[in-house]
Amino acid sequence: MTTFLRNFLLPLAAASVAVVLLMGLFNMMRGGSPNWSQKLMRARVLLQFVAIIITMVTIWAMGR
Repeated sequence: MTTFLRNFLLPLAAASVAVVLLMGLFNMMRGGSPNWSQKLMRARVLLQFVAIIITMVTIWAMGR
């Protein structure tokens, strides 16, 4: 379980946050829709929350 969390789920969560962040930045740089940027930034905050939860569960599982 710890290996799955550490080697698969945690990098996937971090990559998801990075992709959504970059999508939002590119949209802002090219002058895209402010509504789309707002939705992307809300998605980024949600994904960051999920990534933090996964990180904490991984740390907890490694300590068992």
